[in-house]
Amino acid sequence: MNKSNSTNSFFRVFPALTHAPFRWFWGGQIISMVGTWTQNIGQAWLVLQLTNSPFLLGLVSAMQFLPMLIFSLHAGAWIDRMPKRRIIILTQTALMILAFILAILIGTGLIQYWMLLILAFCLGVVNTVDVPARQSFVIELAGRKDLSNAIALNSAVFNGARIVGPAIAGIIMGAWGPTWCFLINGLSFLGVIAILIFLPVIPQGSISASRQGKVWPEIKEGLAYIRKTPAILLSIIMLGFLSAVAMNFNVLVPVLAKMELNQQALGYGVLMSSMGFGALIGALTVAMRGASKPQWRTLFTGAIGLAVFSILLGLQSKYWAAAVMLAFMGWSMITFSASVNSLIQLTVANGFRGRVMSVYSLVFGGISPIGSFYAGSLAHLWGARATFIFSGILSVIFLLGIIALIKCRRSGRYVDRHNF
Repeated sequence: MNKSNSTNSFFRVFPALTHAPFRWFWGGQIISMVGTWTQNIGQAWLVLQLTNSPFLLGLVSAMQFLPMLIFSLHAGAWIDRMPKRRIIILTQTALMILAFILAILIGTGLIQYWMLLILAFCLGVVNTVDVPARQSFVIELAGRKDLSNAIALNSAVFNGARIVGPAIAGIIMGAWGPTWCFLINGLSFLGVIAILIFLPVIPQGSISASRQGKVWPEIKEGLAYIRKTPAILLSIIMLGFLSAVAMNFNVLVPVLAKMELNQQALGYGVLMSSMGFGALIGALTVAMRGASKPQWRTLFTGAIGLAVFSILLGLQSKYWAAAVMLAFMGWSMITFSASVNSLIQLTVANGFRGRVMSVYSLVFGGISPIGSFYAGSLAHLWGARATFIFSGILSVIFLLGIIALIKCRRSGRYVDRHNF
């Protein structure tokens, strides 16, 4: 096969990469996400070093995601009013500054636990705007036709970084301490900011310049739109529950590694990389399916897998067995979450995109304070393994209830079946 045919075959599998703006932005995200995961791992391990408390680790995670719980709906209405590229440049710059502040505080030995709480909250405020803005920006880079492929490729970047970032963080922390984890993350934003500044001007078709009124009526309008669109409503309810109960990896995995599997920083990094490897395989699988719209069967496969493998992970006492189960959980998580993201973005009208994606961010990340308190408290009482088992059982019960509800809807006992 010649080079031209190979290139054509590659773009047939990944058509979103034929769009130059998306290709450049996607390339910048590869570097930035590695830095982000390096910082995430460094922060969790630093908190355990300072406090040796699963509950206080959960509190830091809760503070980081609390702003999403409070401000996400307002952020969505604001995002629908402004050019998304301008918003993302501002948020990426703010994230870079916060990473450098953390690096300086740790490097000079001034860091204290209360400082991590404050900076985690500030990070959450910025991410409350950044995440839905970037999610909404994808359709402007790749178009509606290739949106599912673009979302899956973004997930592949995120989860490829989930492999590389923790491994780098584990090595760096073992050799030089956590300071460099935060410094590397700060430097990683430079490329993305430069790419965003020099991207060709993109038509902002989803922005309504006529919106000048109060934000709250627009928020209510967006919530009413979700309520009247059953496919979006159901997928968001599922995402919210599983995010709170079954996706508390940032709290439970470091506790599992340090306190129950007796691992150091490198061992913790390998566990997170294992989960990232599974998630990357899941993202690439979703991308290569090439469907214009995700199937409910795929979404439920990921959701049920997440619940079942959570139970199986809790039953493992061996390090490598736990790593394998985390890989399967990573695959399940991204199969589910990427399917939800694609379904929502392909269903939502352009004028509601920012507001609907802010609700997506709210249930995916904003509920994390609840999930972090839940996971941190149970891990403090029972340990990480027992918490994984209990969370998996709760998730199975919830999903069986959702399946029963869908069967009732399809049988005509509630509404006509075309919604699902």
